[in-house]
Amino acid sequence: MKKLSIILIALFITTFTQAQDAKSLLKEVSDKVKSYDNIAIDFKYNLNNSKENVNQDTRGDVTLQGDKYVLNMLGTTRIFDGKKIYTIVPEDEEVTISSYNPKDDKEITPSKMLTFYENGYNYKMDIVQNVKGRKIQYVKLMPIDSNAEIKNILLGIDVQTKHIYKLIQTDNQGTKYTLTVNSFKTNLPVSKTLFTFDEAKYKKDGYYINNL
Repeated sequence: MKKLSIILIALFITTFTQAQDAKSLLKEVSDKVKSYDNIAIDFKYNLNNSKENVNQDTRGDVTLQGDKYVLNMLGTTRIFDGKKIYTIVPEDEEVTISSYNPKDDKEITPSKMLTFYENGYNYKMDIVQNVKGRKIQYVKLMPIDSNAEIKNILLGIDVQTKHIYKLIQTDNQGTKYTLTVNSFKTNLPVSKTLFTFDEAKYKKDGYYINNL
């Protein structure tokens, strides 16, 4: 019984230490992200569902400034000006405008992709990988909400730069969504109109404007 107690105590201490180490690392990442005026990321995105025999790769890029963002992916541009989301689909010559409600926002959106882990998760240190000479420390995040659709998230962090290198999200159906950062640039000269939607321009070009 005494031996079992010692093992349990040691296990608790190890788990607690791992959680504290993970918390400390994630705070460093968060503080670093918030220190930048803006961030431009070029990324690869993979969706994998072995049950449905689906494995899709695509590339994209996003520019972030505070909560605002411009995301280009799958031939679509999405602009968020802090209040409304503008989804521009050139192939259909259509723009959909929707209001943003943070209470309805439960997904890892571009605005939150670098800070989403601050609330709603338990975490612990995971594996370490060497990627082209870079030390990538993974942190495993588990949703506190037992009814969450997300099973877990692995967040790969460059130990030297404290930038997020990879995000691997697994849902309860076994589908994996992997985002790998190809380039991470900060404090770039950004146009004042980058996060502004020019409705008159798109109407002039013949786009259908759909207000939800």
